[in-house]
Amino acid sequence: MSSSTVPAAGAAAAMLLVGTSTAVSATIADYPVLGGQALRYALAAAILLAVVRHSRLPRARLTPRDLLLLLALAATGLAGFNIFLVEATRHASPAMIGTVVGAIPIVLALVGPLTERRRPAGRTVGAAAVVTLGAGVAAGLGGGSPHGVLLSLGALCGEVAFSLLALPLLPKLGPMRVAAYPAALAVPMLLAASLALDGTSSLRLPTPTEAAAFGYLGVLVTATAFFLWYDALRRLGAARAGLFAGLVPVGALVTTLVLGLGEVGPADAAGAVIVAAGVLIGMRQPGTTGTAGQEILPAQRSGTEEREVHREEH
Repeated sequence: MSSSTVPAAGAAAAMLLVGTSTAVSATIADYPVLGGQALRYALAAAILLAVVRHSRLPRARLTPRDLLLLLALAATGLAGFNIFLVEATRHASPAMIGTVVGAIPIVLALVGPLTERRRPAGRTVGAAAVVTLGAGVAAGLGGGSPHGVLLSLGALCGEVAFSLLALPLLPKLGPMRVAAYPAALAVPMLLAASLALDGTSSLRLPTPTEAAAFGYLGVLVTATAFFLWYDALRRLGAARAGLFAGLVPVGALVTTLVLGLGEVGPADAAGAVIVAAGVLIGMRQPGTTGTAGQEILPAQRSGTEEREVHREEH
């Protein structure tokens, strides 16, 4: 089994789980959106923090830089993403928003290596372009105003920040803490935004059906998917892990089929095939060659960084 097989499977599972949220979110359409997101993140944070507390993880002291990165991650990748997304739905069609946000594979393929002072790999960029095309085909181009497009771009930036701001934190804190801390920090941010936009009505208790939906979103789509994604990001790197973001519309497609919520058209099927092809192309890329001529995978590099941090702490 290749060293990239397990994190690749985790990244795929994470993005497919995120894709299922489309159908589940339909059951909470009448609940104030940002208040609901605060409930979702609160549940996920409680679960993740409990796991962190009961796990025998190495101690990690947060520096001011770590705190700033965590706050920025919570503000942009979680709270900011949701606020931009909610506002974008008022000015653009879901298809347009999905197409813009679906460009994340190509953005991570280009920007991810630059943050590590490396040149983007041509094959990964090409694969990301294929994945982005597939996501766009599956979503359809849709329509919307220029304001809606700008808000969609804001959501895309939040989605990119969700991964890139986590990269410098992962070697020291690990995927569990990086998933837990921003989720907890995002709760008061979303509550404040919800009160500002929706008033006190955003604080109402959910119905049993809504509570079940928030439970699914909090446990699987947030706590589980966040951990799987950050573990894959740490081991694969932003460019290769980003390819799997194109599976989000595929997850929505599968959920639609399983729950019988709609029909699948030729564009949906074609988009899913294109996304799968792009992921396969990107994951077949050889690793970086080291000085001794041996292949150095992102997982091996991150492991070395973790050992260096561990030595520094002790």
